[in-house]
Amino acid sequence: MLMDDEFGEAYAAVVARSQHMGALDGRTAQEAVDAGVPPRRVWEALCDHMGIPPVRRLGKDRPLRRGPVDE
Repeated sequence: MLMDDEFGEAYAAVVARSQHMGALDGRTAQEAVDAGVPPRRVWEALCDHMGIPPVRRLGKDRPLRRGPVDE
């Protein structure tokens, strides 16, 4: 979801498969996740690699989802 927020759904898939990062031992984001690297670490490495500023690293604000109210 964070990658989709930042890059859009289609381009996020391209970025996940094409950007090899030294911080992930030369792996792409997809390869790193598939190898068991925690997604948060992958996202932080990708943000550093792509120059995403800290203010945009948490994704878009969304309204709170509320469940059914017990009466």
